[in-house]
Amino acid sequence: MAVEAVGMTDQQIEHFYSEGYVVVPDVFDPERDFDPLIADYSELLDEFAGEMLDSGEITHYDDAGSFQERLLEIIRQTGQLYIQRFDISLPQKNIEHDTPMYLGKAAFDLIRNRALLDVVESLIGPEIYSNPIQHIRLKAPQGALDPGLRFKGTVQLGENVATVTPWHQDSGVATENADDTEVISVWVPLVDVDEYSGCLAMIPRSNHEGLALHCPRPAALTIPDNLLPSRMKPVPMKAGSVLLFTRYTIHRAMPNLSDHVRFSFDLRYQRPGLPTGRGLFPGFLVRSQENPSAVLRDHSDWARLWLDTREALANKQLPPFNRWNADVPQCA
Repeated sequence: MAVEAVGMTDQQIEHFYSEGYVVVPDVFDPERDFDPLIADYSELLDEFAGEMLDSGEITHYDDAGSFQERLLEIIRQTGQLYIQRFDISLPQKNIEHDTPMYLGKAAFDLIRNRALLDVVESLIGPEIYSNPIQHIRLKAPQGALDPGLRFKGTVQLGENVATVTPWHQDSGVATENADDTEVISVWVPLVDVDEYSGCLAMIPRSNHEGLALHCPRPAALTIPDNLLPSRMKPVPMKAGSVLLFTRYTIHRAMPNLSDHVRFSFDLRYQRPGLPTGRGLFPGFLVRSQENPSAVLRDHSDWARLWLDTREALANKQLPPFNRWNADVPQCA
């Protein structure tokens, strides 16, 4: 059972700033907080499976199985992981009027979870803005995927980022106008994770070394190996725990070598009135002592922010979402 109104201890805050990250246990109650999201995703998966059965893309689907079993069966039959249907953000290019997103109340409730905001408040104070760089991620077991996996849907990601996420800093995936914004990254696994099932790995104290060069790759931005410190620490976690880290902390996701899908969400928070690093996407005020009437509390208003953004950006050439150039010598 998660404790209420947690916040962080002085020791946890010191660890966050000295090491660049900290794990706070038992922020969420998995049954109370995560089950509504899993229920929504189960319905989405059944709907999507019906479409694939009709089109012949899959030949069978057992809707009596667990969410994990049903998702793995689709992955095995298609060699694909359809991430955009489950995500709570738009892609960075090729947005269309019907680009899928998950905008359910269960996700909105997670973003606004009181205990989570108490933890964030320990770092940035009571004025808290939800930064729009946010995702819900499904990381399939490495053994369930075709080695040549290519993501279908709105965006072609190329390399198999379902199993390996490269070393990067979250400031590196934002635009440079937000370099002075203290953005707190929050990563939450919905299942227990360790170094064999896709937990995150941190490079301790890398937050003191500033922004590193990132090289654009087909799948994701990555810091070249020769610029990485040698120290690395996997961060195993229990479901319901929260990992917080700074915008400059170098991190990656470990490969998922387990037999189940690693399910997680990552969110970002900052003080209001500052650049977010993704100005085309909508953020919103989640907590305020100074202006409580401006806090967005209605799920439908949040969903409308994203739907209106999708409509405004559909079929348009979008500017770069980061500053990096693959032509620099270090990226060759």
